Amino acid sequence: MAYTLVSFHAHPDDEALLTGGTLARLAAEGHRVVLAVATDGEAGAASAKYREDLAAHRRDELDRSAEALGCARVVRFGFRDSGWSRSSTPGPGTFSALPADEAAAPLADLLVQEHADALTVYDPAGGYGHPDHKQVHTAGLRAARLAATPLVLEATIDRTLIRRLIRLVEAVPGILPDIHAADYATAYTAREYLTHRIDVRQYADAKRRSFEAHASQTTSDDTARTLALLLKLPPWLFRRALGHEWFVEHGRSPGALTDDLFASLRPR
Repeated sequence: MAYTLVSFHAHPDDEALLTGGTLARLAAEGHRVVLAVATDGEAGAASAKYREDLAAHRRDELDRSAEALGCARVVRFGFRDSGWSRSSTPGPGTFSALPADEAAAPLADLLVQEHADALTVYDPAGGYGHPDHKQVHTAGLRAARLAATPLVLEATIDRTLIRRLIRLVEAVPGILPDIHAADYATAYTAREYLTHRIDVRQYADAKRRSFEAHASQTTSDDTARTLALLLKLPPWLFRRALGHEWFVEHGRSPGALTDDLFASLRPR
């Protein structure tokens, strides 16, 4: 049986990092995959080459990423990107500062229009704490309630694995100087709460093409970027390092991890 999934993200390139393999796998298996993005990512970091009209670059990049993943439709809600640093507060009118009902309204309409069976959002921490990512969680849950979408899943990462990886990165001076394992003590999701571990190794090439589509997000004038570093991995190591994606399903007991995103919707 084919299902319709709406995958909701904060900025272009988030879909590649957290869910790219899963979206490619579901599309290849015959499901309808709709990619919904809250902002155009105009406040994101990029080198001077892209900054003049970063939003336009990132819209084009999102289209190329969606094509690589096999998405049937891309929907942009056009909210203002909040930007992010650990010391700044998002400005009024940005996506993260909106009331939940206002941020949720276009997504709820999309869920109804698509007769969506499932929705992906982020975990309550917004992964690493970006305010727009936290709003994806809050507004996404609100939209799912309004639209009566039966299955809601939080796209996340196994916290144990991400902290282990960051410790390795910290051991090499200068690669990502602003990232520290201590900052991820409450980021993403503890292993014992995960419900899904999706094997996407067969779709690593599609995920890599999705990464490559986001060219502006591999650039910076002052520091290395995560996407650029991951794209330097040889294909065999990319597949091994990024060959699984994690989710927490609302209402499903954690413990034995399933590899079927739609397990709870299957007829019994």
